[in-house]
Amino acid sequence: MHRRLPCRLVRMPKKDEDLLARFGNRVRQLRSDRNLSQEAFAAACGLDRAYMGGIERGQRNITLRKIERIAATLKISLSELLDGV
Repeated sequence: MHRRLPCRLVRMPKKDEDLLARFGNRVRQLRSDRNLSQEAFAAACGLDRAYMGGIERGQRNITLRKIERIAATLKISLSELLDGV
């Protein structure tokens, strides 16, 4: 018999939230500089628009593969994408 443990929400440490927000702001800045709507950019990245919104708001902790996909869509290197984050 399996015993279920109580489920608790775990908040991320404040510094991680700041990192996600900074990354999201960087993505939003680069997307806006290219005059791309969030919807068009998300489609070009192969991601859902709502998911992209979560990234830009700093609510998603995305994988390196998705970060690489975003950089490729922007036609920049990973280091350029992460510059200033």
